[in-house]
Amino acid sequence: MKQIDLDDLPPRVAQILAGLAAGEALLLVQNGLIMGRLTSVGAEPVAGADSGPAEDSVNGSPPAGEARAAEIFEHFRSLMEDDF
Repeated sequence: MKQIDLDDLPPRVAQILAGLAAGEALLLVQNGLIMGRLTSVGAEPVAGADSGPAEDSVNGSPPAGEARAAEIFEHFRSLMEDDF
């Protein structure tokens, strides 16, 4: 699956994409032709973002979101080390 960070897009495009309601469709049009269609699935709230312990109370490991962020950061760091 391909991924685009909204921070990398022009502000108007990012605002339109971020403003889509769950289930709302967006058509990508070029020269009057439909090039693609995106359907929003809605944002998933981060469980415990406001409160709660930094570790999972069941097994003492970081929550899944933090583990995913750590994985992404580690991948980014390895790419930077390979390039430089």
